[in-house]
Amino acid sequence: MIKLLAVDDEKGVKDSLKDFFEERGFYIRTAKGGEEALEIIKKDKPSIVFLDIKMRGMDGLTTLEHIKKIDKNIKVIMITVIDNQDIIDKAMKLGADEYITKPFRIAYLEEVVIKKIQGLTDGTKKD
Repeated sequence: MIKLLAVDDEKGVKDSLKDFFEERGFYIRTAKGGEEALEIIKKDKPSIVFLDIKMRGMDGLTTLEHIKKIDKNIKVIMITVIDNQDIIDKAMKLGADEYITKPFRIAYLEEVVIKKIQGLTDGTKKD
């Protein structure tokens, strides 16, 4: 089973992601920040994490770094309002698999998730 985790300190964003993906049969949990996300990741081992950058407490880039130390195979999709090339480059260097700026089309995010799942299930890896 493909497990998802949505990490965002904005309740509306993570609730929208949860509702959308649950309606499509995915198992998805949510976390309001980096520390909570890392605890869930250690227990649940999600395949894909949606991760905001600007959060109270541990920011998304620091959280990303910790996620990749726990399991480098977890696909991390950054979802953020930050549209700054330096930040994008840093996120990708830290191991982000995709970088999507808000606002975004949920249908596009679904396409990205399907591609990531196909990569997980067919053994291919995007470099």
